[in-house]
Amino acid sequence: MLSGLEHFLGQVPTTYKNARVGLCCNPTAVDRQLRHAIELLPEAGVRLSRIFGPEHGVFAAAQDMISVHDEGPEVVSLYGNDEASLHPTPESLADLDVLLFDIQDIGARYYTYQATLGFMMEVAGKVDTKVVVLDRPNPINGVDMEGNIVLPGFESFVSAYPLAIRHGMTMGEMARYFQRYCGLECELEVVQCQGWRRDQWFDDGDLPWVLPSPNMPTLDTAIIYPGMCLIEGTNLSEGRGTTRPFHLIGAPWLDPDKMVRLCRQGAEDCGLTGVGFRAASFEPQFQKHAGQLCGGVELHIQDRNALESVLLGLVVIEAAMRCNPDAFAWRTETYEYVDDPIAIDLLFGSAEGRVALESRVSLRELTKSWEAPRLDWLPKRARCLLYE
Repeated sequence: MLSGLEHFLGQVPTTYKNARVGLCCNPTAVDRQLRHAIELLPEAGVRLSRIFGPEHGVFAAAQDMISVHDEGPEVVSLYGNDEASLHPTPESLADLDVLLFDIQDIGARYYTYQATLGFMMEVAGKVDTKVVVLDRPNPINGVDMEGNIVLPGFESFVSAYPLAIRHGMTMGEMARYFQRYCGLECELEVVQCQGWRRDQWFDDGDLPWVLPSPNMPTLDTAIIYPGMCLIEGTNLSEGRGTTRPFHLIGAPWLDPDKMVRLCRQGAEDCGLTGVGFRAASFEPQFQKHAGQLCGGVELHIQDRNALESVLLGLVVIEAAMRCNPDAFAWRTETYEYVDDPIAIDLLFGSAEGRVALESRVSLRELTKSWEAPRLDWLPKRARCLLYE
């Protein structure tokens, strides 16, 4: 299996060697020897004029929603103090001939790197800078899809474009989708990765896993993230500040034994399989409930092919609502620079999920209600796919 970066380095066009080239990247832009594109591209004769860093920074050292300022004289941060900072300035792209984009996505709509790609494409199109995506596999496979499609009025950095929560696309395929269906008109090229099939998971190949962000340490984390990121929209800890982010879920006011019983009951009621629940106590070292003993659950993947991650997120939230309804609450603080709608609606890309949970709608019925809009979206997605 070859990443788009390795494919590109094997046949760098001579025109790139006299061009002004920018690179948007983070630590995942490596070859199989773990050498970074910032080192490899100049060795191949590509002169880098400017480097762009997404959320968490070029070196992925910053936690979520922490502003990243320019990390050097030729590095531009795309995650600063306000919403405007998420978009590159026209001036930062206008003097470039080509923008290379090489970041490993994890297959979930909330993961903000695909929004950064779209924002860069939007500005690049206005200043006639070509965008070249050095593609990488979808690590949680490119077949399975889950969740709803973003509704108008609920767009944000975590739901910037009308995609399903688990979209089953690579970064290059999403770039083609943005160009064709989201009005992002720029000159676009996708350098495909080689040897990846849609039904493969990341560990079916031999590319190295590099943390794409501080709280995405393993492939297992990516597998549950499409559902467990929804916990960010609540007052529950999603395990940030522990060694098991998104696997540990809890709060100081939750009883772990009751919580695990409710999770198991909820999973049985809606037919969720492929995951086990363990009663757990933990103490986050930072972010929500830092320094406080939290009761809750630890999630254990038992069959990733059977697991419906989004449904898992719904089961855990509903269990917490039932476990201590007086203490559970939706997060109302500013989230990704937005005050209204609240975080859970931004993550869902609509108010439907929140309202259904509040109304105790059957979780299986809720997920079924998303199927028709997703089916309407599928033909658009299909026209943008690159891999068998």
